[in-house]
Amino acid sequence: MHVRQANAEWKGNLTEGSGTISTESGALADVPYAFASRFEEEDGLNPEELIGAALAGCFSMALSHDLAQAGHEPVRVATEAQVHFGKSDEGPAIVRIELICEAEVPGIDAGTFRTFADKAKSGCPIARALKAVPVDLEAALIG
Repeated sequence: MHVRQANAEWKGNLTEGSGTISTESGALADVPYAFASRFEEEDGLNPEELIGAALAGCFSMALSHDLAQAGHEPVRVATEAQVHFGKSDEGPAIVRIELICEAEVPGIDAGTFRTFADKAKSGCPIARALKAVPVDLEAALIG
């Protein structure tokens, strides 16, 4: 079993404090984040975009793998995740995620591609971890 590590530190209160996020790989090293980058429209890192990046990356890999295993070698799978952060009955929450995928897969029809995309949407490890969040998928063949 692999164990991956990330760290976060927050100093101060919610609205005036600030924090940093780091990852074991070093891809993120003490990257700052703040109330304004999370709850307002200020530029900067926020946990929701990290969840979006994780889901987009995992989905793209799972879809590519499933297609290749079935003999449909993909040239390219590109996925954008739009994470909608809003209010729920329990307070602030990720209320929905939209996955927008474009893939170049020679020799496959749109219906078959959609079947593979739907499987990856529900089956990749990050998607399984996020089952409490509705995920909408737009999947298109290009090229």
